[in-house]
Amino acid sequence: MTDASALPGQPRGGVLTGPATPRAVNVLAPNPSAMTLDGTNTWILSEPDSSVAVVVDPGPLDEGHLRNVVDTAERSGKRVALTLLTHGHPDHAAGAARFAELTGTKVRALDPALRLGDEGLAAGHVVRVGGLELRVVPTPGHTADSLSFHLPADRAVLTGDTVLGRGTTVVAHPDGRLGDYLDSLRRLRSLTVDDGVHTVLPGHGPVLDDAQGAVEYYLAHRAHRLAQIETAVEDGYRTPSQIVAHVYADVDRSLWPAAELSVRAQLDYLEEHGLI
Repeated sequence: MTDASALPGQPRGGVLTGPATPRAVNVLAPNPSAMTLDGTNTWILSEPDSSVAVVVDPGPLDEGHLRNVVDTAERSGKRVALTLLTHGHPDHAAGAARFAELTGTKVRALDPALRLGDEGLAAGHVVRVGGLELRVVPTPGHTADSLSFHLPADRAVLTGDTVLGRGTTVVAHPDGRLGDYLDSLRRLRSLTVDDGVHTVLPGHGPVLDDAQGAVEYYLAHRAHRLAQIETAVEDGYRTPSQIVAHVYADVDRSLWPAAELSVRAQLDYLEEHGLI
């Protein structure tokens, strides 16, 4: 889910469908839009020599897409053994229950309402399936239940909507909070510095092969937008809609409702820190 705003120098990558790393294959959902970019990236993860796989974010409730994910795994000799969710937005999670029926898998997520089975996901959890290891990284901010998954063997991180392959994401107020989001970006930056992560496998858009550059860009972008909004308030713009029209004047108007969510989150942050 993107607000489509951008600054010069944004990192760009490749791979919208097909293999992205030795352990990650993307199946692109047929739900392109201004908010979902090319569509939702559904990730099939497995060790190269394993017969089982993990699927992250089955995507929307689209029977053709869900069956395509199963078929793609099976053509590689893989049986889907587990389904994971980065967060609960419908373009990522609406198809999860049907996908679980097709595959006979459990669904693990941070939000209990999204789970099928007794096990959830939380900070510090390590998911192991067929030799594959995924480390759960809490990354709230886009939504309260947002998670990322660190794939150490590929020096990669699956970021859901926290970091996208193109554009920037929405802080979905009131569930999403800017302070949480900034902390999450710093947490991801530490993965790039301390754990050698160099590849972002996003929930939308192309793969990014400069993870540190992508996260640094996001942090700079948020600081830039926050300064713009603080200045707009000082200049007399008061309501979120007024601020969007002023600050996001160069952004497609179809994205202004999403931009307003981020503006509301940023106004809350500025108020909480006594800056307005």
